[in-house]
Amino acid sequence: MTPSTLQNKTFLLLLIVVTVAFGAILWEFHGAVFWGVILAILFAPLHRKLLRRMPQKKNLAALCTLGLCLVVVILPMTAITISLIQEATVIYERVRSGQLNFGLYLQQVIAALPEWAANLLDRLNLTTVAELQQKFSSVAVQASQVVATQALSIGQNTLQFVVSFGIMLYLLFFLLRDGSRLALRIGQATPLDDAHKRQLISKFTTVIRATVKGNIVVAASQGALGGMIFWILGIQGPVLWGVLMAFLSLLPAVGAGLIWVPVAIYFLATGAVWQAVVLTAFGIFVIGLVDNVLRPILVGKDTKMPDYVVLISTLGGMSMFGLTGFVIGPVIAALFIACWDLFAPSHVDTPTT
Repeated sequence: MTPSTLQNKTFLLLLIVVTVAFGAILWEFHGAVFWGVILAILFAPLHRKLLRRMPQKKNLAALCTLGLCLVVVILPMTAITISLIQEATVIYERVRSGQLNFGLYLQQVIAALPEWAANLLDRLNLTTVAELQQKFSSVAVQASQVVATQALSIGQNTLQFVVSFGIMLYLLFFLLRDGSRLALRIGQATPLDDAHKRQLISKFTTVIRATVKGNIVVAASQGALGGMIFWILGIQGPVLWGVLMAFLSLLPAVGAGLIWVPVAIYFLATGAVWQAVVLTAFGIFVIGLVDNVLRPILVGKDTKMPDYVVLISTLGGMSMFGLTGFVIGPVIAALFIACWDLFAPSHVDTPTT
């Protein structure tokens, strides 16, 4: 082994070790770092426009962009989070005290079923009505407890939230101000062909745009519409149910229907026909069509990954990284596909005869 080869291998080993160590140091605040990078990418075009108006005032341009980011994104999300914590806590207390009995609601729905549907349940040997009610009540209590616990943990870990929030804002300012130079430096240090770099960077920015500007806008729209119709119909906790619908709408083939469909069925079973009709029509023709109308405009049909890839990567990302995983998962999946596309051409020329 020549001295130069030994030096190169030693340097690469040192580079890997210090990179892993630095990542371990940042891991405690990976959410703050991640969202700082995401917001910097999203607001970079706006920052460039401001910078063209004030080319000699980089700090002021970054501060103005940061202020707009606070007003447009961060402050509304903070207000929604506070309302979510309050509503989740109230609903959990009502479920635990028995004031809100999901098992009773299920019993009312089953009692309103036609005879052929009740006979079908018996023939399928799913379970008895009492056992089904007990299981449904148990699941409802556990689910509400999980939601309330997560919401309370956010409120109780105030110091950690404030520190993470401050780190995100601090990092966002410097990424806005120096992001172009940092990206250029990272590109120069990456040992890949220039064409491959451009392809990976293009894929990364496209997925960020598709996931955040597309999926989140669609999810927020569906959640806001769902919460609004729940509020109009007098259902308790509209913010909580709206947030749940927003999260579920991120998952293809699942959607916000998992929330509003059972409520519509309950309305119909208990004789609240007009509420059931209004909720069903609104869910199908308003909430359901938001995805078909907004997503092609914000994302574009050619940038959308297959639904099964989005579903698996979103669930896996949230399982591994928590709340931020619904963005991290699809981004990693898209980069995985992009890296393999570098070695597998998207089309093969067929020989002519």
